[in-house]
Amino acid sequence: MKIRIANLAVELKDERTLEEIVAEKLKINREKISSVEIVRKAVDARRYRGSGIKFNYILNVEISGKIKIGRGGNIREISDTPEENIFKPVKLPEKFKNSPPVVVGFGPAGMFAALTLAKAGLNPIIFERGGDVDSRATAVKNFFAGGVLDENSNVQFGEGGAGTFSDGKLTTRIDDPLTREVLKIFVNAGAPSEILYLQKPHIGTDKLREVVKNIRREIILLGGKIYFNSKVTDLEFDSGGKISGVVINNSERFSCEKIFLAVGHSARDTCEMLAKKNIAMEIKPFAVGVRIEHPQEFINRVQFGEDFQNPKLPVADYTLTFRDEISGRGAYSFCMCPGGFVVAATSEKGRVVTNGMSNFLRNSGVANSALLVTVTANDFKNFGSDVLSGVRFQRHFESLAFELAGKNYAAPVQSVGDFLAGKFGSTNFSTNPTYPRNFKPVDLHKCLPAAVCKTLENALKFWDGKIKNFAAPDIPLTGIETRTSSPCRILRDRENFQSVSTPGLYPVGEGAGYSGGIMSSAVDGMKAVIKCMIG
Repeated sequence: MKIRIANLAVELKDERTLEEIVAEKLKINREKISSVEIVRKAVDARRYRGSGIKFNYILNVEISGKIKIGRGGNIREISDTPEENIFKPVKLPEKFKNSPPVVVGFGPAGMFAALTLAKAGLNPIIFERGGDVDSRATAVKNFFAGGVLDENSNVQFGEGGAGTFSDGKLTTRIDDPLTREVLKIFVNAGAPSEILYLQKPHIGTDKLREVVKNIRREIILLGGKIYFNSKVTDLEFDSGGKISGVVINNSERFSCEKIFLAVGHSARDTCEMLAKKNIAMEIKPFAVGVRIEHPQEFINRVQFGEDFQNPKLPVADYTLTFRDEISGRGAYSFCMCPGGFVVAATSEKGRVVTNGMSNFLRNSGVANSALLVTVTANDFKNFGSDVLSGVRFQRHFESLAFELAGKNYAAPVQSVGDFLAGKFGSTNFSTNPTYPRNFKPVDLHKCLPAAVCKTLENALKFWDGKIKNFAAPDIPLTGIETRTSSPCRILRDRENFQSVSTPGLYPVGEGAGYSGGIMSSAVDGMKAVIKCMIG
């Protein structure tokens, strides 16, 4: 007999095995329990000062023999049939008459689009402007150490996309059955199996590099071909306006009838090319701000109280939101990286961009998060009224940050106390900024829009009221974060995912403006392929 137990609360200090806890819950002998599978595990620290921290579980339990289960409640019998494989693409070669499909970009959306095509026997060709993950890691390490920026292979571009140099977070707000398939693919490629059940799963930059290599190997084994250092610089069309080919590195042409465009949120030159080709796009809101860093122990204490050192607990994170009643702007924490680092994330020379990264163990001792404020087309009006105005807005402030910090890719940094007091120069930080290319104390108001700074000031004061000393005077802020999502959206049909202006073009992922993060981008890439194959 197989049953599911939901909402099983287990106290942090309970040293019993799950089998023992389940036996007591069901009022049966421990020997009757054949197996216990964790379906979901979450930390509940909301009442740590009262009843104590708990783990909340959903479990599948196999029992020898039968037991009586009452109606309702959190226990029910479930089927012994294997989990249905919802991923059943059908090979439909007539959809690709004369040439294999092309995938542009090998981040999460492109990678999972390519894997879906390869599993369907359609032998995709993938073009990635950056290098493979090993050569890309070398280029990033060289830049972090003070070397020259490679504009095609960096934190933003290359095998695995921007997510490879992040926290590898797999949380998502989308409710789609394909998310389970994505997680299983990651595990089969070497990710830790715990991502299948943790409430906040993550892989970490170090492990993610091996995972993406294994997925690439599977795509190749299934008949796909991958070309690195191969930037799509032009699109070609037939007389009816349909896709007929791509141009690589301004020289070599490949014929194709289907393109899955998964270029990521920082491929500004690709957006410029698409605009020139009159591909239908629109301006899209995004967010900009700074990175804040705290000693990780401070965040652990805030979230877990006296139990903050308990080895059963994960490294703590946080989520914050704020609505400015005067301006109406929203502010929020984003891409919070427990035990991580702030990284130099520019992909263009003469600009400074930050992002957050952490390895699987999250053991740097420093917590960092972006603190962002929303910006819209109204904020871009001084940079033009066309679809690329948001791109020019980003470039303008990234250039200011570069110049303000010394024109050597150092980051502009300011303490919270100075930021709120309208001064700069303090360097007695609670934790040293982890940005790798050095930093310079500056006034961050000079490299961010005034409205963004005002909202950040109000948000910091508000959050300090929620978390005491969150906005302590010696907390460092590192600027600037601008690559939170694409500043433009490539318009596509809601039903078939095809460009509304260009037959054969399927814009997917963050670069197209339809996802945010590893999971939603991977699902978007898969769904686009499935929609294309089934019509």
